[in-house]
This record gives sequence, structure tokens and C-alpha cells, in this order.
Amino acid sequence: MFPRPLSLFIAASWGLLLAGCSASDNSGNKTAAAKAAPPPMEVEMVSAVRKTIALQQQIPGRLQAVRTAEIRARVAGIVEQRLFSEGSEVKAGALLYRLDARPLESQLQTAQALLDRSQAERQLAKQTMERMQPLLASHAVSRQEFEQAEAQYKKAVAEAEAAEAGLHRARIDLEYAHIAAPIEGRIGRSLVTEGALVGQKEATHLATIEQLDPIWVNFSQSSPEFFRLRRAMRQGGAQPVQEVDIRLLLEDNIPYPQPGKLQFTDMAVDPLTGSVALRAEFPNPDKILLPGQYVQVQLALATAEGVTVPQRAVQAAPQGQIVLMVNEQQKVTPRPIQTGGFSGQDWIVTEGLKEGEKVILNGVQKARPGSVVTPKDWVAPPPAVGSGSQSAPGSPASASR
Repeated sequence: MFPRPLSLFIAASWGLLLAGCSASDNSGNKTAAAKAAPPPMEVEMVSAVRKTIALQQQIPGRLQAVRTAEIRARVAGIVEQRLFSEGSEVKAGALLYRLDARPLESQLQTAQALLDRSQAERQLAKQTMERMQPLLASHAVSRQEFEQAEAQYKKAVAEAEAAEAGLHRARIDLEYAHIAAPIEGRIGRSLVTEGALVGQKEATHLATIEQLDPIWVNFSQSSPEFFRLRRAMRQGGAQPVQEVDIRLLLEDNIPYPQPGKLQFTDMAVDPLTGSVALRAEFPNPDKILLPGQYVQVQLALATAEGVTVPQRAVQAAPQGQIVLMVNEQQKVTPRPIQTGGFSGQDWIVTEGLKEGEKVILNGVQKARPGSVVTPKDWVAPPPAVGSGSQSAPGSPASASR
């Protein structure tokens, strides 16, 4: 056993040594943790902007040709020749089909002969009546004989007129053997071929011509949306525009370059669907729009002042729509908002956000509420360059190279 003073000295030395080692280990762990922690993520911020916006509604619609003509055979005959290319543009009056006209020519000759005979009988009846008229005054013929001659003349006149109408009808039928286009437009496929018998018991459908420039789009607006917009105008929150701005989105969400014009708005609500029918007309010089095609109609009936943020800055949350903001401690904080539709590529914010307040635009997928971030202002990319120019650094084209 050590003496008591020596034992106390040894115990104190071990205590100081252990404390030094513990302090050394704690400082080392803190240094390693500090080196392992990643820096705060950078996020790009954009300011909410107040501007004059168009109150738009996006409504599904179907395209319809302005004029549609079904080409039909109006006389019976055998198709001898088709004189058009399927899917081509045809002019009004262009010859489309030629039927075998020989039976119709024979009917025309028969009608002409009937007319000649009836005209001869009419002339003979007229001469007979005229010869009997002076004899009636001298009582050489009776009144009854004269009236019979007069009736025969009237009958001959009626038969001649009927024969003349029959000749006119035969001429029309002969013209029907040459089937022409009634309107200008694009003709579809032929429903018959050469050698087919058409028009035997009914007007056989041969082909269809549709006029595609301009073209109509038919759509409907639900009565709640229709009257909600009218109520906003009455409350002074929106000012009606002078002309309704109508745009189209094609099936691949590509905007159609040319605007349309509203043709009519049905002021009666359909009791079966609860909607109001509308129709717009669009120019279609390149024949891009086709009848029956499904499109989205962007209808702007009014303008108003509103706060907007880009669409990708708005997120969906269980409590509704939110935007992410950064507070004074550089922490991400969500804020609930309410939107009132689209204005181009922006959301229209009706509640929850003021002009000038900044929200996270890029980095919203990784920024979690409560996390610390490094905010910086978003800079709009430069305008798109031509296909022959070099892509800007960091763009998808340059990254692929």
C-alpha cells in the first residue's frame, strides 16, 4: 500500500489525464461533424408580380368544317370514271365522276319526240278550232261541235306543256351523269369505284367535300362558370375586353398560332347538360386543323389587376395550394394561398400573397419546411438562339455535348 499523500496524488493525476482525453475526444467529434455537414442548399427566389391579366377559361371543344357537302348520285347509272385524287383540294364546279350517259341520252331523245308530237297535235287542234269559229256564226256547225274542238285544243296545249317539262327533266338527268363539286374544299376518299351501279333506288353517297379554311370549333361553357364571370364583371373586379380573345391548344398542348373570333353565344342554357353552347371561327390556311379533332379552347372574356407567380412555384398540399418562402433565419416556411386560374404560364393568386413577396421558384422539390437554405434571386434565361448558334453553358444542348 502506498502512503496516503502518494495515493491522493496518483488519483488526482489519473483524473486529470482522463478529463484531458475526454475533452480531446469531444472536440475531435465536433470537428469531424462540422466537416461532414453539407452546406445549406441554394434556392432561387422570384417575386410576386402585380399586372393586368386576362381572365381565361380552358374548355374542351371539337372542330367542325364550315361547309360540308355529300356528293351523291341523283340518277341511276354505271360509274365510268373517277376524275379526282382522294384527299386533294377541288374547286367548285370541278368534275368528279362521269356516269354512263347512253340510257339518259335515249330518254332525252324520247322526250324530244313526245314534245314534237304533242306540238303537232296542238297545232292541228288550233287550226280546227279556228276553222270552226266563222262557221259557228253562220250556224254551219253547232255550238256543241265548236266547244268540243275548243276543248281538244286546250287538251293539246296541256299535253305539249307536259312534254316540254319532260324534255327539260331529261336534259337535267343527262347533266346529272356528270357529277361536279358543289363547293370548294378538300375531298375525302371515294366510296365507289368504276363499274359500280349507283342511284338505282336512292341517292348513293359517293364522296364528301369539307371546307377547312376557315374552320369552326364548337364548345360549351357550364352555366356556373358563365354566370360567375358575369358576376365578376358586375362587381367591378374585371373590365370586359372589346373583342373576345380566343385561342386553341392542340392535342399535344401546342398553342395554335392564330386567334379566333367568337361567332355566337347561345343565351339559353341546355336543360340536359346545364351548359351554354358557343362557336368560334379560326383561320386554317395550312389545313392543320381537321374536322372532328379534339382541342382545348382558351377563352378570355375580361381583364383585371392581379398578383401572379409562375406555375412551378405553386405546390399542392393536403390543406390546399402553398408556396415556399424563406424567413429571416434562412429557413423554409410554407404559406397557404388561393388561386383563381391561369394567366399564360402563371397562377393568379387571389389570397395569401402580396406584390413583391418572394417565393422559391427553383429548388422547391428539395427544400423542406424548416430546413436552412441559401436564397438567391432567379435570373431569367436569355432568349432562345438560332439552331446554328452555340448553346449557352449549362443548357440541355450543351450538357449533352
